Amino acid sequence: MSSILSINNIAKSYGPIKALNGVSFDVPQGSVFGVLGPNGSGKTTLLGILMDVLKADSGDYNWFGGMPADAARKKIGCLLETPNFYHYMSAYDNLAITAALRGHGENDRLRVLELVGLLERKDSKFQTFSLGMKQRLAIGAALLSSPGILVLDEPTNGLDPAGIAEIRELIRNLNKQGITIIIASHLLDEVEKVCTHVAILKRGNLLLHGPVNEVLVNEDQLEVMAADMDALQQAMGEMPGVKKIQKADRTLQLSFNNDIDAAAVNSYAAARGITLSHLYIKKKSLETKFMELVGTEDKR
Repeated sequence: MSSILSINNIAKSYGPIKALNGVSFDVPQGSVFGVLGPNGSGKTTLLGILMDVLKADSGDYNWFGGMPADAARKKIGCLLETPNFYHYMSAYDNLAITAALRGHGENDRLRVLELVGLLERKDSKFQTFSLGMKQRLAIGAALLSSPGILVLDEPTNGLDPAGIAEIRELIRNLNKQGITIIIASHLLDEVEKVCTHVAILKRGNLLLHGPVNEVLVNEDQLEVMAADMDALQQAMGEMPGVKKIQKADRTLQLSFNNDIDAAAVNSYAAARGITLSHLYIKKKSLETKFMELVGTEDKR
């Protein structure tokens, strides 16, 4: 899968605060790419730089393999902030104003209204729309003139469960039509359900990036205990496949490179004269793993 966007060592500071600290990753063409992190991690700053709203202090990026910036922007639909639609005007007429401001897309209104599931409500006033419908219209405005890339900042923010489900389904459908979508989100659940790739940010630093099914994997642990805990720790430290050992209360918690095989651990300990008095597989949720990675941060 070729890259549609390459980000190279981008840094940005606001006074003493480093919003981004040498961030680098590629976005594959045809992906739904999630930029994931808590508030203050640098997500919105990064999108602002990519859309030329902000200037990076250092580093660079290129779209479409190095296409000139003006030409690239014409191929990108962007929703960093909700557009100021007129409440007393219809969806169709609001899109006409958006198209006029951008200098393109007026003849594309019916197509995008159908794409976002609002064609039957094209003549309804904006003030009669639910929050989910308003957000779908905003995404429709970003889709005027058929961009190949759609950039969305927190697209489900403030929506109720029904609205969130609508936006997620819309994103999946747009991606099936060949649009590469980049989403900034603080919601692990959102990225896990709709994204194919992810980059995780913490305080401006890139922690992990890659395919979702490789980066966001469940990491179960095995709790073990024996009469001689020192001998047990030494034995487990020598066992192939054990990648991490943590002491917790009176137990050892083991993490593995591959799937946990409790029977193999028991046999390995027994062969070294160690009888396990406790052997328990501890399920570790993705939410727990994510919170351990990013911790708690202040807004930035």
